[in-house]
Amino acid sequence: MMKKGTWQVIVIALILSLAPHLYAQHGLPTEEAAPTKPQSKGAEIVSQLKFKPLVFMPPKPERRVLSNGMVLYLLEDHDLPLINITAKLKTGAIYEPPEKAGLASLTGHVMRSGGTISRTAEEINRELEYIAASVETGIDRESGVAGLSVLKKDLDKALEIFADVLMNPAFPEDKIKKRKEEVLEAIRRENDQPGQIVFREFRRLLYEPHPYGRKVEGYVNTLANITREDMAAFHERYFHPNNIILGVSGDFDALDIVEKLEKVFSSWPKEEINFPTVPKVKDDFRRSVNYIYKDIEQSNVILGHLGIERTNPDYFPVTIMNFILGGGSFAARIPGKVRTEEGLAYSVYSAFHTPRDLGFFFVNCQTKSESTARAISITLEEVSKIKEKSVEDEELAGAKDTFTNQFVFLFTSSAAIVSHMVDIEYQGLPLDYLDTYVEKVQAVTKEDIQRVAQKYLHPDKVTLLVIGNQSRFDRPLSDFGQVSTIELQKID
Repeated sequence: MMKKGTWQVIVIALILSLAPHLYAQHGLPTEEAAPTKPQSKGAEIVSQLKFKPLVFMPPKPERRVLSNGMVLYLLEDHDLPLINITAKLKTGAIYEPPEKAGLASLTGHVMRSGGTISRTAEEINRELEYIAASVETGIDRESGVAGLSVLKKDLDKALEIFADVLMNPAFPEDKIKKRKEEVLEAIRRENDQPGQIVFREFRRLLYEPHPYGRKVEGYVNTLANITREDMAAFHERYFHPNNIILGVSGDFDALDIVEKLEKVFSSWPKEEINFPTVPKVKDDFRRSVNYIYKDIEQSNVILGHLGIERTNPDYFPVTIMNFILGGGSFAARIPGKVRTEEGLAYSVYSAFHTPRDLGFFFVNCQTKSESTARAISITLEEVSKIKEKSVEDEELAGAKDTFTNQFVFLFTSSAAIVSHMVDIEYQGLPLDYLDTYVEKVQAVTKEDIQRVAQKYLHPDKVTLLVIGNQSRFDRPLSDFGQVSTIELQKID
């Protein structure tokens, strides 16, 4: 339940975390920029105010396990007569054969859009619409998800439909055909979107032939290989109760909801699941310069390399380091230099993508064609600088304060809290992860920042990809290394 005190903490944290950004956006001096001007009397009073440190104890979901092995996280919240259920299970595109890329995504979509053995999709839609409920399913690269939202008074009916969709999807041929056509149309349009191309090809360059390098939605030729039998077999292999973590939040009694879940899933026995072996990502760093021609005014640039997995013990120092480098605000180093000082781009940022195996670090920038090489050079310089010299005290303090103040926004609703716990267990993180979050953020030191920057950043071994018209570039891409040209496949 979101108590009054909780919301007060959230509002205070919002003010604290957004104030510097609001000042900057409106051209007002921040604390760091301030102070040669004399302060007004009002400003002096404000500056003398003292606040106690925020103490926030989020409500904790209760963890249970059903008799069939399904893990539950339960959090009662009686403010509104609503119940939300979120489910996560171990499956994903990483387990599909390469010649049938798109199988997992297709299966996850048609589970819901195709109806069940006892209910057509149209019947499900009518029943859910009548009670203003929703049921959704999907499968991405490394997990399957399902969700239910319903009014308390209609829980029994909605829960019955939700369980039916999870256990007994029908996979009718007409719905499979319809979904394939939708995906194929999206694939046809993809090459018109530089932002989609750049991440698709960057991932392929980093990972191929590993499954991380494939498109989750599949390709024209692989979608043609997928049959209804493939989809039914994929579902049968991975959808079992002992492979599911279920989060329930809202207006319910814990004993009552456990009884309902036991009943609705009583015919679904636990099964031993034989997961295919997924090869480890090859830890390979080498410089690569790549170019895709597109007659556009703006270049889309991405550069980076392999990074860390989500369970890496250096996750917090790496996250804080990236915030300072380019993942925070316009004031972060790369945006501050490329965007604010040089005026070369509106959008430029860095990030670490952290899946189960090695993820990747990247910087993405859109800049006018005539400043392409300049933007790349500045970005690489900033990546090198954070390796070579310790960050400033103010930078580190600002980053840690931001993460600490924004922590409360992980708990804006009971559904969000439960969802976080489902993800934490699924990712194999410690179950006290949220309890120790602020402590781990505050424990990061300048020495940690430089250590992880030196360990995980490799500006001399980046994979660089540029989409644009090289005849307009300020300098040739060959200044950064031998250029490989990628030809986009035309799709009829």
